[in-house]
Parts: sequence; structure tokens; C-alpha cells
Amino acid sequence: MKNKRKVGDKGEQWAVDYLSKKGYQIIDRNHQIGHLEIDIIAKKEDWLIFVEVKLRADSEHGMPEDNVGKSKQNFLIKAADIYLNQNDWGGKVRFDLISITISPFEIVHFEDAFY
Repeated sequence: MKNKRKVGDKGEQWAVDYLSKKGYQIIDRNHQIGHLEIDIIAKKEDWLIFVEVKLRADSEHGMPEDNVGKSKQNFLIKAADIYLNQNDWGGKVRFDLISITISPFEIVHFEDAFY
């Protein structure tokens, strides 16, 4: 489990680096709200973006983004609602997904992935 967390942390760092290069301002990482967690909270222009990061070693058993079903989306939406109620944000909001495959290395950014 410890190794899995280290790999997950590395994937989130790749996602942060990717977003930063694209002009996103990283607000928070691994934001805990009770038992809910938001991987990355970022801002770009007048958008507040809640980012889910999914990582897989390869695509042999499917793509990383295949692991973000309706249940996971609902958890993220609930966490975002709580975050927005606790913080003053008057701009637009969206949910992005960053899918990372290690071999071969690929990062795919799905903007406005769900709502």
C-alpha cells in the first residue's frame, strides 16, 4: 500500500507539472473534506477546476480514465460543493480528469470531463 501511495503521489506531481506548464495556478493538492479527497484544485482565468488524477502502469486492462465512474464523480461533486460553501468563489467551476499511463508514458487531460 505504501508503494502504491508513492506511485500515486508521483502521478499527481506529473499532473501538477503538466497543469503548471499550461498556465494553471495550483491552489491545493490532496484536499481532504471528511472522507472525501480532491486530488488537485487549480485556477485558470475565471475558472476553479477540481482535478481527478488517474494513473495506470499500462493500458493492458483499460485506460486510467475508465476508473472514474458515476459513483466517483458524485463523490467529487459532493466534495467540490462542500469546498465551494467553505470558500468564497464567484467564478465558473468545472471538473477535469488527468489520465496518466506510465508505459508508454502518456498524459491526457480531459477538460470539463463531467458535471
